Amino acid sequence: MIRRMSVALMALAAALVTPVPAQAADDPVVRTTAGWVRGETTAEGRQFLGIPYAEPPVGKLRWKEPRPVRPWQGVRAARDFGNKCVQGVSWDPGYERPSHTEDCLDLNVYAPAGAARRAVMVWFHGGGLTGGAGQDVVPDTFARQTGTVVVTVNYRLGAMGFLATAGLDDEARDGVSGNFGMLDQQAALRWVRANIGHFGGDPGRVTIAGESAGGRSVCTQLASPSAKGLYRAGIIQSGAYGDCGARPHGTAVSQGAAFAEKLGCTDLACLRAKPAAEILAAQNGFDWAPVVGGAFLPRQPQEAFERGAAAGVPVMNGANQDEGRLFAFARFDVNGTPLTAEQYPAVMRADYGDEALASYPLSSYPSPTIAYATAQGDQMFACSALRLDGTLAGRGQVYMYEFADRTSPPFASLRNLGTDFDFGATHVNELQYLFKHFGLESPLNAEQRTLARQMIQYWGSFVRDGEPRAAGQPAMPARPGTVLSLRTASAHGNVLSTTAHREHQCNLWDTETVTQNG
Repeated sequence: MIRRMSVALMALAAALVTPVPAQAADDPVVRTTAGWVRGETTAEGRQFLGIPYAEPPVGKLRWKEPRPVRPWQGVRAARDFGNKCVQGVSWDPGYERPSHTEDCLDLNVYAPAGAARRAVMVWFHGGGLTGGAGQDVVPDTFARQTGTVVVTVNYRLGAMGFLATAGLDDEARDGVSGNFGMLDQQAALRWVRANIGHFGGDPGRVTIAGESAGGRSVCTQLASPSAKGLYRAGIIQSGAYGDCGARPHGTAVSQGAAFAEKLGCTDLACLRAKPAAEILAAQNGFDWAPVVGGAFLPRQPQEAFERGAAAGVPVMNGANQDEGRLFAFARFDVNGTPLTAEQYPAVMRADYGDEALASYPLSSYPSPTIAYATAQGDQMFACSALRLDGTLAGRGQVYMYEFADRTSPPFASLRNLGTDFDFGATHVNELQYLFKHFGLESPLNAEQRTLARQMIQYWGSFVRDGEPRAAGQPAMPARPGTVLSLRTASAHGNVLSTTAHREHQCNLWDTETVTQNG
């Protein structure tokens, strides 16, 4: 602790006495606690890319809590994204090759022109806690249109971010390891608190936000005592799956032992000596997720919320109408083996049981894959989100939405596959309405562009004021059981719905006797 304080104090002192460097008129230079950074001015405002917020977690720092970044001399260029954290390949643009780089704890800042104490949104990317990076969304237009400062964050993934072992427990201050990626996020939030004022942001008005695993991260941070005071509001997009549950400590340590055995290691020295490529190759087949039981997460999020965690914190929480179609497509159709009518009963019984099979008759859906996808999306996402709404509603304002544009174009990764599968309002599809997903312009039609403007207003209003509003549109409701259905004008526009629980058959999925391993 003394070392950390001394490093931070030295950095602050250096920043205070160092004169402002010379700069070009269009070349913004900003002071941080670790040194000066030079970004660039674009048509949308100012951006600063690849700013390190913690020491690279390499060598002896692998599987250690993040440490403050060391100060640098001169002006650091901040015009290019930093490295993606260790991960494999995926369908996503820019992820055609694996990343074996552990020096990845960077963040990106997007700020409108002009000095002001603007509200701040800190974005945690999705990717199942095993993939993705802060650069997956480019929120420069969002920042300009909403008058907010947006920060996107890299954090450790997979085994690098979530390994728990008995040896790592011994090194942990509270005796519980496995939350390195989550602690990275908190380190980034502390960086924001210390530095964002120099970028025009207000450190007292920070909203944490994310989609999928990023939304799950927000849910986890809301439940974490050590994150208290680092934010004032949260946005959870498709992140309540599994009720935001974390791995029990014993389970995580057992998985860690199996992982070490797979690598032929019996101690930490062996694990830390393994190349990142070997760690990545060995991590498949394991569940990489937060761990409950220590100071970071003393109890499961649902229980924490019931006990008052995040009391008084406004939360926006929602899901997409057809979440499961992406996952069902990836399981069946992508390999040219769509689920058949003959296979459907056996697959449904195995994954969800007889009652679910009866509740999702094949005759009600255009294909077996979409029938299965509907059950999967209802169980994993829609009903989990509605349950979380009910829990959070007792502790503060929770605003509920459902992205329901079934005509939305498949997001970029799926467009690249050239498939004619009907993805509808599937998982991830709402991101292209808010940001440049993977830095790309979205192929939205006129109606969808209107919906995108309305969604940006809702999100921006929430970040600025804690209440999601859009001009001429219904207010996003804060009543459990009522959701704002986000639709294009030809689908009757944005409407308040009280039927989401019934439409997603949540009476079935809220029953503990139903198999929930889909």
